[in-house]
Amino acid sequence: MLLGRTSELRYLNNYYDREGSQILVVYGQKQIGKTTLVRKFAEGKPGYYYHARACSEREQVYQWGRQLARDGYEMEDFPSFRDILVKSVYDGNDKKVLVIDEFQNIVRAGGQFMKELVSFVRNRRNHDEVMVVLCSSSIGWIENSMVTRIGEAAYELSGFLKIREMPFEDIVQRFPNFRIEECVEAYAVLGGFPGLWNQFDDRLTIQQNICRHVLDVNSFLFEEGERMLTEQLREPGVYNTIMASIAAGDRKLNNLHMHTEFSRAKISVYLKNLIELELVEKVFSYDTAGKENVQKGVYRISHPFVDFYYTYMYPYLSDLQTLSVGEFYNRYIAPDFRKYVTGYFKKVCRQHLMKQNSRHKLPIVFDNVGEWIGKAGELDIIAQDEEGHTLVGLCNWEKPMAYEDYENLLDHAKKAKINADYIYMYTAFRFDERLNLEAKVRPNLKLIQISDL
Repeated sequence: MLLGRTSELRYLNNYYDREGSQILVVYGQKQIGKTTLVRKFAEGKPGYYYHARACSEREQVYQWGRQLARDGYEMEDFPSFRDILVKSVYDGNDKKVLVIDEFQNIVRAGGQFMKELVSFVRNRRNHDEVMVVLCSSSIGWIENSMVTRIGEAAYELSGFLKIREMPFEDIVQRFPNFRIEECVEAYAVLGGFPGLWNQFDDRLTIQQNICRHVLDVNSFLFEEGERMLTEQLREPGVYNTIMASIAAGDRKLNNLHMHTEFSRAKISVYLKNLIELELVEKVFSYDTAGKENVQKGVYRISHPFVDFYYTYMYPYLSDLQTLSVGEFYNRYIAPDFRKYVTGYFKKVCRQHLMKQNSRHKLPIVFDNVGEWIGKAGELDIIAQDEEGHTLVGLCNWEKPMAYEDYENLLDHAKKAKINADYIYMYTAFRFDERLNLEAKVRPNLKLIQISDL
């Protein structure tokens, strides 16, 4: 199933409709849905798909050649890359599509492939046009190492398409049998990754899904959280230590240093690598005048499923082997799962606000939305327009929203030294009577329940 991705498909088709041949790079995190997108794009178009292995160049041409031989082409045991490329787009009169998945595996093994690919595409610019789609799940390599590695071949690349996480509204479509609360909980575990969504069943409760498809030692997702690191990074012991420390609440560099006893310089280098892979993010507060009240240099695990793994599974791996999945869930997950989901409910609320903003359904039109992280409290949502009009918001997943929460929000806005022109309050429960009365007399205060999402 391909949900959304309309703009991505349009991007690919626009290139396909252009005259001449092209080479495009399509990349994004593992399980983000790159292959599904590219296959949908290639439907009905003549072409070929090859998934590159992590192996030597000689083994690569052998495997690719064997695949072509199974498809009916006469191939040598160890063909040249040129012979492979010619045979891969041999059939059909229309423009061909050649998809090479995880192409970084070929480039890392040697420098011959990109030279042959560029030469091959150049020679087809005026006849037998071809669109080559190079796919990769190695974000850090694409954005930081690829151009240096392929050299002048980089000038021949026609475009880049980065595939990003799907928004919350798409997980609602993907799981029609889930209640809206369950969709938020599923989003907190799986994030916007369609490849992970395929492991859940909306005929089960979220607890049943977690027990069967995440905590069970025989499930696909049981080791997926750690595998996302170990497949792309060396020294897993160091990275596991840092990730477990962040998940346990050590979000500042000094806290990480005290917990791990690694040097601050070493931690910074490893955090940089994790940030490049989009597994960790450095959280910056929205820029306001109240800088003296802001926390600086706060780190957070940004991949939801990796966050879930290091929060609930990694610290208790022994118990995962000895307890039943039900006992494990009740002991380690159930007590604070609502608190865990709160962070992702904030993300859902910000997405809702941004969508309303794009439709001009808010009292202001802003270019960016963020958060303010104070030393003694936070503003979950903060956005400003060009004239400085400010909208702030609070998102509450754990308990009903009380008037006291409204007062706390105003106090945090004061510490951030901003004037809260408009206030949006989101809850998964209800608002108390005093807060409802306040909203009736203050037109700048809007109360939003989860059903409104």
